[in-house]
Amino acid sequence: MRVDVLTIFPEMFDVPMTTSMLGIAQEKGALEFHAHDLRTWTYDFHRTVDDAPYGGGQGMVMKPAPLFEGVEAIKEEVEHLKPKVIFFTPTGQTFNQKVAEELALCDSLIMVCGRYEGFDQRAVDELADIELSIGDYVLTGGELPAMVVIDALTRLQPGVLGDEMSAVDESFSSGLLEYPHYTRPANFRGLTVPDILLSGNHGAIDTWRAEQAVKRTRERRPDLLGDNDEQ
Repeated sequence: MRVDVLTIFPEMFDVPMTTSMLGIAQEKGALEFHAHDLRTWTYDFHRTVDDAPYGGGQGMVMKPAPLFEGVEAIKEEVEHLKPKVIFFTPTGQTFNQKVAEELALCDSLIMVCGRYEGFDQRAVDELADIELSIGDYVLTGGELPAMVVIDALTRLQPGVLGDEMSAVDESFSSGLLEYPHYTRPANFRGLTVPDILLSGNHGAIDTWRAEQAVKRTRERRPDLLGDNDEQ
């Protein structure tokens, strides 16, 4: 998968994209990442990417020209990969595991990070294939959401995780929260591991884990149950 990010702060990606799983994924060739400075497509002395909103109001709005030129230039470079363009906006579709699994199948993604009061709507209307939000709260810009989405998609790429079943067993992959985990020692300060996990009976362990996943989801995220409520 190739990911191109369009941002006014490309340096924000330097450490996250070279650390831990994301760095390993690039070494393995499962992820190709490029950060592009939006100001590359500005031509005034101050390299301006924003302007006051028509109609008045607070803040500044990201100008359409750099967005159009930046996205078009990147799309031309990766045209053979049939890229999808993502704009990060507070009004976008909420990102979740289902969306992650769908986007992880794409060969190329162009992620556009907003700032200030957001984008000129004409850029969103004409360039975006999908608008994404990572939650019902306000952030300073789209760079952190882009990192979250890249991380979620990368771990779904073949060969990235050491155990291919890891991504399948995680929270939300089955529509439920994940069951609790334990490791050695079996008794720590009087806190013990459930006996079933020490039994060696893998069928019983699988049943226990499924029950715990439903229990945890019902207690913490009942909104996720839906069709899974009968499990």
